[in-house]
Order: sequence, then C-alpha cells, then structure tokens
Amino acid sequence: MSSTPGVGTGTGSNGHEQPSLGELLGRISEDVSTLMRQEVALAKAELSESATRAGKGAGMLTGAGVAGHMVLVFLSISLWWGLGHLIDLGWSALVVAVIWGAVAAVLALKGRAEITEIKGAPRTMETAKKIPDALQGHEERNR
Repeated sequence: MSSTPGVGTGTGSNGHEQPSLGELLGRISEDVSTLMRQEVALAKAELSESATRAGKGAGMLTGAGVAGHMVLVFLSISLWWGLGHLIDLGWSALVVAVIWGAVAAVLALKGRAEITEIKGAPRTMETAKKIPDALQGHEERNR
C-alpha cells in the first residue's frame, strides 16, 4: 500500500476507495485514445471544409481563366481586323499569329527553365533516410 494519495489500492484519507495503478493506466490509455479519435475527427472535418473551399476557389479561377481567354481571343480578332485596314486581312492574320507564336515560345522556354530547377523535397528525403536508424535506436548515426 502506497502512502501517496491516489496511488495503489485501499482507502484514501477521505474514505473513498482509490483506484489501482493498473486502473489509472487503463483510464489514461482510454483518455489518450479518445483524445486521438477526437483529434482525427477534427482534422477530417477541417480538411473536408478546406477541400470544399479549395474546390470552389479552383472553379472560380477556372472561370476567370476561360473569361481571360475569351478576352484574348476578341482582342486578337480586333487587332487582326484593325491591321486588316492597313494591310490585307490575310497578312494581318499572319502578323497576329506570329505575335502569339512569339509569346508562346517565350512562355515555353521560361516554363521549361523553371521545371528543370525543381529539386523535389531534399530536406524531407534527408530526414526520411534517418528514420530506420532512429527506429533501431541508432540515433547517433543520424548526427
């Protein structure tokens, strides 16, 4: 029998039966389990709400992209038509096409350069390689 209140079995100073250490550990285990389930449920709810909002935002951005595309189409037609008054319509269409071809080439080159600079997740890969040593109790190998 322990002299520390609340530990061991027996009657405490207030006359109530004290739970055993096993019972206390069982309660703690249940409480931690309940807490973890509640945290997972909260995370699911938050992620679900975030995904819904992200979906709505993506839909709106898609709509904005389509509208922007239509603006470019009509501006291109206007440029083509306007140049058609200065030169033949066929030549003005070729000029507009060459302008858009140059824009596409510049964007493609810049996009390719950005993609080739992607390194992935180097820090994550480095720390992930340390997990097996840590699980085996060889943390000193990770330093």
